[in-house]
Amino acid sequence: MSKYLGLDLGSVTCGVSFSETGFIASTVKTIRFKPDDYDTAMDRVLEVVEEMKPDVIVLGLPLLENGDVAERAQICLEFGKVLEVESGIPVKMQDERNTTQESESILLMADVSRKHRKKKIDQLAAVQILQRYLDSH
Repeated sequence: MSKYLGLDLGSVTCGVSFSETGFIASTVKTIRFKPDDYDTAMDRVLEVVEEMKPDVIVLGLPLLENGDVAERAQICLEFGKVLEVESGIPVKMQDERNTTQESESILLMADVSRKHRKKKIDQLAAVQILQRYLDSH
């Protein structure tokens, strides 16, 4: 049975999710870093990888609505390549279109306060990314 780590990389945060079984993704934490400081983000993600020991890492790919790769997606692709080399673990890219909006809706339905939504949104987006990957495999 494989273990999966899900990542939602943003410009100042990285949401982290995990699946022990390959069926259900759950929230882990949100990594925070200075704007566009992907070296620090990489170090923190590698610490989580060391701690959780996943077999596969699933990284969200923020494509444009039409499916094109823009700057954010390019950053994620580069981050994924480096992460795979540094960790020695396969990194799979997962289309993450609309995951943040879906996560926001879930938190609104759950009546989570604005302050708490901000704290949880990245983790929930990471769960959505990982769950999509798990469901499609």
